[in-house]
Amino acid sequence: MFDFNTYQEFLFPFAYNILGSADDAKDAIQDTLNTFIALQNKNIDNPKAYLIKSVINTSINKKNRQKKFVSETISLPEPIATDTADNDLYLKDIVSYSLLILLDQLTVKERAVFVLKEAFNYSHNDIAEVLSSTPESSRKLLSRAKIKLKKSSQTNSIFKNKKTEEYLNKYSTAIREKDLKKLEQLFTDDITMVADGGDKIKVLRNLTIGKQNCIELIFKVFDKFQSQQSFKHIKINHQPAIVYFDNDIVSSCQVFSINQDQKIYEISSIVDPEKLKNIAKKIS
Repeated sequence: MFDFNTYQEFLFPFAYNILGSADDAKDAIQDTLNTFIALQNKNIDNPKAYLIKSVINTSINKKNRQKKFVSETISLPEPIATDTADNDLYLKDIVSYSLLILLDQLTVKERAVFVLKEAFNYSHNDIAEVLSSTPESSRKLLSRAKIKLKKSSQTNSIFKNKKTEEYLNKYSTAIREKDLKKLEQLFTDDITMVADGGDKIKVLRNLTIGKQNCIELIFKVFDKFQSQQSFKHIKINHQPAIVYFDNDIVSSCQVFSINQDQKIYEISSIVDPEKLKNIAKKIS
């Protein structure tokens, strides 16, 4: 019997890692499964391989169409709550939030090859089969992707520590107490803050660079909004994050990128209600 829900969960990381949006990923999966069901009377030797190939190519086409409409406003990927990744195995293959941001600098084909190779450990022969290409083409695309990501990335590794709760408590306490020195110790000199309010929410500033500028903005946002809100520490795309609530409604989410020196080098603030709705469902 065809288990629709199982296939949806299994295919989700493939589509989401390419599209960076849960809703778009679900649309791509729906299209893929509808086509598969319509073809069930035909002989498909390996349904799993067929579905993976189909959803990846559907996602590539969808992403290519989106790239034709370039927006000048800053747009962050839709965050995914991964606290339950140990139990929800499909969440383990979701790439980190920092990497998801960087992947937007690649071409769609480079992104697909990188995701298949690095997240799913596909061989170049397997990638060539999925993309109807050649192993040599796959190798070239991966090489170009890695060069671009190396130039763009401040760090190649995300700080991973089981004491992230303690780390975020230090951050939250420093803000509440307006402790400038503690915040300075937590940040790199060239820390950046990126805010995405979508079409509905006007943020104070979309992009802020530098330790002092970021601290000034953090205090301003806290005084204006967060001082009256409750919050919860969670994992977003396997990275530490804080979700803020306004009268039990998720109002914003901050995702922290922390390097191996245990310094925060980027804070991604998602305020767009459309990108927060799936988090709200997950933690409600």
